[in-house]
Amino acid sequence: MVANRLALARTLRELLPPVSLALLLVAIFIIQPRAMSYLGLTLMLNLALPIALATIAQLCVITVNDLDLSIGGFVSFVACIGATLLKDDPLLGVAALAGCILVYALLGALIHLRNLPSIVVTLGMSFVWLGAAVLLLPVPGGSAPVWLSTLVKLKTPLVPFAIIASAVLAIGAQLLLMRSSFGTVLRGTGGNAQAVARAGWSLLRAKMTMYALCGFFGVLSGLALVGLTTSADANIALRYTLLSIAGVILGGGEFTGGRISPVGAVLGALTLTLAGSLLSFLRIAPDWQIGAQGAILIVVLALRALVNRLERQAA
Repeated sequence: MVANRLALARTLRELLPPVSLALLLVAIFIIQPRAMSYLGLTLMLNLALPIALATIAQLCVITVNDLDLSIGGFVSFVACIGATLLKDDPLLGVAALAGCILVYALLGALIHLRNLPSIVVTLGMSFVWLGAAVLLLPVPGGSAPVWLSTLVKLKTPLVPFAIIASAVLAIGAQLLLMRSSFGTVLRGTGGNAQAVARAGWSLLRAKMTMYALCGFFGVLSGLALVGLTTSADANIALRYTLLSIAGVILGGGEFTGGRISPVGAVLGALTLTLAGSLLSFLRIAPDWQIGAQGAILIVVLALRALVNRLERQAA
């Protein structure tokens, strides 16, 4: 009996992200039937891929019980690089992007070696990334490389490219972090760091790896964003910080214990993207949309808390 209740609670936990997304889609299609089309889905999910990539970047840091408050500024800085250096001098642009990933890895090492709170360090880095973006692109402008815009605006048959790319991202991250021995060690760093250390694995290397992966996915997010918008701005992705955290939690992740769900995180990112479309269809003023998105998130998190309570009681 106890085993059945525990299995039910875990099933509800896993089903919450896809069910939330499905209910949101149903609501949108009821309010605006024309959205149930290739063009409609393409327009609604136009910016879903950059948000999903930023969410996976955040997930990598949350896996090791840290939190990245600089991912929005970082994505903005990468977008500025993509709209300037990468187009004008591709080799310099690639070197700059590689340097950004290296900085993230070193940031993870600093946090681990000095036992610093990640929230404080990454909050400070957010100002560094923002300042660097302003120096690189003082006013909105620049232009994305043609090959980049062509890639992210690819028109695939039957299913919009954003959905296909998000599915590939979710499956790839799931296989890397949840199905491989390498991913098990990385998740173990957040779940039981002492056991991982006693097994002979380097906690420093694990944390640097996860921060480097965060930087890698952040770079992809910035490039996807500038490819879709065709230009950049130093403030273009600042809201991605909160969106990425919300996407991870909405998708079933936890702030501690290394409990994550890459597939759920991508579904959470898609849900947050579609929430903006739903609010627009409801003719809610833009000034109120942020609050309404927060209300939707609170409802879903309340359901998560109920499921977690059932799971603890069953255990």
